[in-house]
Amino acid sequence: VLKGQGASLLESMQAQMLKREYESLGMDMEAMQQSYILHGGLVMLGYALISAVCAIAVGFLTARLAAGFSRHVRKDVFNKVTGFSEQNYQHFSTSTLITRTTNDVQQVQMALMMILRIVLYAPIIGIGALIHVLNSEADLTWIIALTIVVLLSLVGVLFMLVMPKFKIMQQLTDALNRIVQEILDGMPVIRAFNRQETEQEKFSERNRNITKVSLFTTRTMSLMMPLMMFVLNGTTLLILWFGAGQVDAGQIQIGSIMAFMQYSMQVIMAFLMLTAVSIMLPRANVSAQRINDVLTAPVYITKCAHPESFDPLQSGVVRFDNVSFKYPDAHEYVLRDVSFETRPGQMTALIGSTGSGKSTLVNLVPRFYDVSEGAIYVDGKDIRDVSEHDLREKIGYVPQKGMLLSGTIESNLKYANEKAGKAQIDEALSIAQAKEFMDEKPEKEQSPIAQGGTNVSGGQRQRLSIARAIMKKPEIYIFDDSFSALDYTTDARLREALMKKARADQSTILVVAQRISTILDAEQIIVLDEGKVVGKGTHEQLMRSCRVYQEIALSQLSKEELGYAA
Repeated sequence: VLKGQGASLLESMQAQMLKREYESLGMDMEAMQQSYILHGGLVMLGYALISAVCAIAVGFLTARLAAGFSRHVRKDVFNKVTGFSEQNYQHFSTSTLITRTTNDVQQVQMALMMILRIVLYAPIIGIGALIHVLNSEADLTWIIALTIVVLLSLVGVLFMLVMPKFKIMQQLTDALNRIVQEILDGMPVIRAFNRQETEQEKFSERNRNITKVSLFTTRTMSLMMPLMMFVLNGTTLLILWFGAGQVDAGQIQIGSIMAFMQYSMQVIMAFLMLTAVSIMLPRANVSAQRINDVLTAPVYITKCAHPESFDPLQSGVVRFDNVSFKYPDAHEYVLRDVSFETRPGQMTALIGSTGSGKSTLVNLVPRFYDVSEGAIYVDGKDIRDVSEHDLREKIGYVPQKGMLLSGTIESNLKYANEKAGKAQIDEALSIAQAKEFMDEKPEKEQSPIAQGGTNVSGGQRQRLSIARAIMKKPEIYIFDDSFSALDYTTDARLREALMKKARADQSTILVVAQRISTILDAEQIIVLDEGKVVGKGTHEQLMRSCRVYQEIALSQLSKEELGYAA
């Protein structure tokens, strides 16, 4: 009669027979069963409490680890970016660097947190449940295998559809940030030409593009969960269908089928948990690659392993020795065989037509770029053989576009010299012809400066930038067309005061100029044409010997003003 019956059914029959035997011996089986259930329940409750505590601890630790990881990545990216040369910024725009430092890092942080919380936890649950499934007497393991194959196929198809889109989405985010930055920076021009609608359409187009891709990826990935639940419910039906046949045949008990179903659901749920994490992985992977592109970007300005010290007997001497320069990806040289030397207490001016290489030339001195051929010497040392810090400590740099930082007038000036007192601030402002307009402000030096100096005029911004350089008391001043926003009277007064200060401090002044009037009194004028030196000397000498200089001078001033006799 019992032939062909399942092991669990035989064990159940044996248990019932033993129970009746013990009751016939006078033992209280009900009390023993209640005691067993109570003991088992307390043990299960204890495990549940331990599990809850562990879950809280895991949540706390994973959040801390993921946030700490993001902090270190952002720090590494920022440090890398601050060490970029101008060549690097040609490959990475400001908008993409912002996206990579914020949005991309956040995507990686979220994926890491999910990995730590689920990817390490799900296999433990899944493997434990799988062991119970394999040890079960229900011959239904093939259903689990079929389910996993179907789930893997679904995930593979979905990933093939959305993986390329995630990379496109991040690129579109860069484009959106770029257009927003451009619109905000160029708002005065946009309003002046009544092009608000044009710019709004440009923004809307970028916005529509990113929305379209985002909707595609979101809708595609949203299909995953309904499909997973469909497969999960289908698995339950298969187990009940085929399990019912075994119960009907007396091969297994209903309780064993229910246990098998529960363990099977744990195996599948563990797999679904991993799948849920995998939804985030494609985008996180794209973000990680974009972050890695920044961290592994080539370093064009190499640091000297054993930096040398400057010659203490020289101060403010800059010498260009057959300097040639071209951009890394370019074939044409921007500068070719440039040679000249500056002297302390003197002004050396650079002039030439637009695109002749003037700004590029002065940007080589603080090593914003490195020379392609030749060498630049400062105080007797090749600037590539000294530390960047020591080199730039000698330089007071004023760029073409005066850049101020958010804060106050005082904080911007002390950016060059934190220990400067009020007397030094007043002197710098006076030389830069900025004290008059500053004194008109109610808060004087404590007057607020908006980000980028947008709450002061272009001329005021330029004068404050010049004052900041003066505060540093450098050996070498570099003015990259820094007087263009000044009127002639202010320009003349500023240059006179600056030259008096430079001669007193024996500082070298290197000026890029567009206006002849700015450099008439320069001790040395270098004339550039298509990256080559075509003239060198004083104003009087060049008016006699350099055709290019004559053309520039006569296009700006009359012969009488120049004292020029044809």
